[in-house]
Amino acid sequence: MITKFGSLYAGHVDLGDLGFNGTPVNDRWLSDEHLATVFQKAEAIANVMDDSGFETLWLAEHHFQREGYECIPNILMLGLHLAHVTRRLKIGCGFNITPMWHPLRLAEDFATADIITGGRMIFGVGRGYHTREVEVFGAPMLDGDANRELFEEQVDIIFKAFNERSFSHHGKHYDIPPSVPYRGYELEEITLVPRPQNLPVECWQPVVSASQRGLDFMAKHGIMGIIGGGAAAGGAKDSVVAAWRDSLARTGRETELGTDLCFGLSVHIAETEEKAIGEARPFFEENMKMFAPLGFVSGLTDEQIAATADPRKARSAGLPTLEDAVEAGAWLCGPPDLVIDKLKALQERYPGLERVNVGSVVGTPQSVVTEQLRRFGEDVIPAFTVQAATQA
Repeated sequence: MITKFGSLYAGHVDLGDLGFNGTPVNDRWLSDEHLATVFQKAEAIANVMDDSGFETLWLAEHHFQREGYECIPNILMLGLHLAHVTRRLKIGCGFNITPMWHPLRLAEDFATADIITGGRMIFGVGRGYHTREVEVFGAPMLDGDANRELFEEQVDIIFKAFNERSFSHHGKHYDIPPSVPYRGYELEEITLVPRPQNLPVECWQPVVSASQRGLDFMAKHGIMGIIGGGAAAGGAKDSVVAAWRDSLARTGRETELGTDLCFGLSVHIAETEEKAIGEARPFFEENMKMFAPLGFVSGLTDEQIAATADPRKARSAGLPTLEDAVEAGAWLCGPPDLVIDKLKALQERYPGLERVNVGSVVGTPQSVVTEQLRRFGEDVIPAFTVQAATQA
């Protein structure tokens, strides 16, 4: 049963000339002052969510995006600030791109934020998808196998650091601690200082490729999965949800479909479905311009991907439409009652599902993001809080 709602803000600043007729992604180069408005926008979103019944604001770590789409380089620093200007809202790491960190620095920084915020930070890890980001920091991204191998070793180290009073790790990429003399003895183990106050650490990871190796790795560490939302649009697929249930079963947990998952959906509320689609279309198109060349819009040809960057060709290239996304269930567009009905159908289909992320895609102006979150909080969330109260 759905009881908790969150929203992902990946860090886009307000943009002009949106959609297929607007500025191509690679031609955007915003001023430093404009890019810095991401922090004001994040604070405005957090305050609305804090007042509107949401549980978690998820933030995404990204770097070097002068185009203005994903402009938060450090989730933990921003999350610490947002926790101080809100009352109860949790801040989720969606996600710390682990290959761009030393795993012990990431573990220390999260533990610090966990203590200072009184447990209002939620941990999250990801492998990354921007070559410009990951490769610049000296980690592999073009070599997917090397990226996964590094990521898995890093996560193993992070959970050792969280869960063990002292530990060592000697693997392919890390030798922790090195064998060195220290104050009269030979160093063999180290302790994370500080360790998180709240153990075990709640941790989330995106489910993208949904390989058995990846799902089994998550289940081994007790990591929960977010499906859809952000770059990975398209909603949840039955086969992926079933594969996740099977991975949990291999660890000895028999669960209902949807357990330990969060589904990400794009939502636009208006008086009618047609009006909602019309209002949201420029944001849908801008989102596709950003993510199609990165491989996150399935089924496109090379010619169609190229067309997203050419206003003269995009509308005649046979690209997916917002109507297609609504029909597939990845977007919920329309009046509150229609959104409620579709969410309740989702929870019937996946009885173990407790969490849903709803929100606006990259390119959506701050005024629209906050208005949509407020309307969702006022007109949709109460239907699920009443449901939960009657079944308690």
